[in-house]
Amino acid sequence: MENKTYIFEYLDENDFRKKERSVRKYNMLAFKKLTFSYYPELRKGNFLGKEVSRDDKRHTISYELKLPTDDLFAKVHGEIMLHYTAYLDKHIILLTNITPEGILDEGHRAELSTYKGVMISKTNPEKDMFKINLLNMLGK
Repeated sequence: MENKTYIFEYLDENDFRKKERSVRKYNMLAFKKLTFSYYPELRKGNFLGKEVSRDDKRHTISYELKLPTDDLFAKVHGEIMLHYTAYLDKHIILLTNITPEGILDEGHRAELSTYKGVMISKTNPEKDMFKINLLNMLGK
């Protein structure tokens, strides 16, 4: 396989950038890993993460890459995942999404509060605080 650089394209660049900024704001470790470690590897054609689907006709492989996430955040909101599809014959990586969408979208729109070090949603803060308290109790 010849050594050709992959270029990034976006399913919805505006939406993707908003979520990326949310990750930067609320989880600097994940953002740094994504920017300085994962993106350069993907550009080189080293596809990281778990393969979730493959289309041999279109020469595409879709992946989910788990970003470093604080344990408590992951238990409350879910793991932070980068979703992307590699177009092998075109040398394009289509960055499709960063999840969990709800909290990342909310984090972009408004300044979120944190409770015991974990960001909590404005739409359902009681539920998030309850989960955090429960997880803290179980952890002791």
